[in-house]
Amino acid sequence: MVIRPMEFMNNINHDQLFKELLTTFFVEFLALFFPSVLEYLDTDSIQFVDKELFTDVTQGEKKIMDIVALAKFQKPDQDYSFLVHLENQASNAPEFNRRIFRYFCTLFLRYDRPIYPIVIFSYDSPQRLDQSNFVIDFPDRQILNFDYQIVQLNRLDWRDFLQQKNPIAAALMSKMNIEQADRPTVKAQCLRLMVTLKLDPAKMQLISGFVDTYLNLNQQEESTFQSLISTMELQEQEQIMEITTSWEQKGIVKGREEGREEGLKAGQSTTILRLLNRKLGTLPNAIATQIKSLTPDQLDTLTLDLLDFQTLDDLHQWLNT
Repeated sequence: MVIRPMEFMNNINHDQLFKELLTTFFVEFLALFFPSVLEYLDTDSIQFVDKELFTDVTQGEKKIMDIVALAKFQKPDQDYSFLVHLENQASNAPEFNRRIFRYFCTLFLRYDRPIYPIVIFSYDSPQRLDQSNFVIDFPDRQILNFDYQIVQLNRLDWRDFLQQKNPIAAALMSKMNIEQADRPTVKAQCLRLMVTLKLDPAKMQLISGFVDTYLNLNQQEESTFQSLISTMELQEQEQIMEITTSWEQKGIVKGREEGREEGLKAGQSTTILRLLNRKLGTLPNAIATQIKSLTPDQLDTLTLDLLDFQTLDDLHQWLNT
């Protein structure tokens, strides 16, 4: 399954994207995948341990662990704290089980606290089940069986998460097992789920940016995506339209900085005309021509104001003023 050009995907800081998402929605992540942990974890006590550096003396590797959270147990008789170590693995690595055990040992030696280790495997392939333990044994006995929890996204079906009222589900569906033909549908459903959660703008932007990174659609897929959005409730359409318009605005600003203003202006006006045609019906040619003649700054303003238009007269009034 090809999601984006390989050279582009290699430039993405996967660890940072996942760290920001999972730190913001840490409790929601546990609620979705490990609800039993929340039965004894005091969510009000969570503190993130910053910049936890791991040094592998055997291979000369230095790595900042993704997320290490310090928390307390809920019960009064368990008033001591423990750690939840959450690690994202964006590539299929040999002997990763050995490495995560070394992380565990480093944390235990430093904090002398119980540790609950979780690994998110976020690579696209292979889809075979990855390891979830590290074993040291001898012919006559087993010395160690280190188990850790795993969430292997490419083995999860995105359809199973459509009804989950959880922001982590809205984001991580974009990295689950998706057939090529389903990419527009998954993106539309990710955004639909997100807007139904009524999150604050910063959190909505975080999730929508995550989804757009991993489900960046080609022209044909984008057309299908827009058709799917048009079948949703009007309020959901408007909210999703505002999000996708924000993506386009960011691309336009970047393009201007690179000296491609004219080409982007044409692309922006085309996008606006498509949105107006869907919202108000097919526009007269004279109005379409007038919109194409607007300056980039005027197009920027129209992109935001069109969300409030209800009739063609509203557009007429806007153009006249």
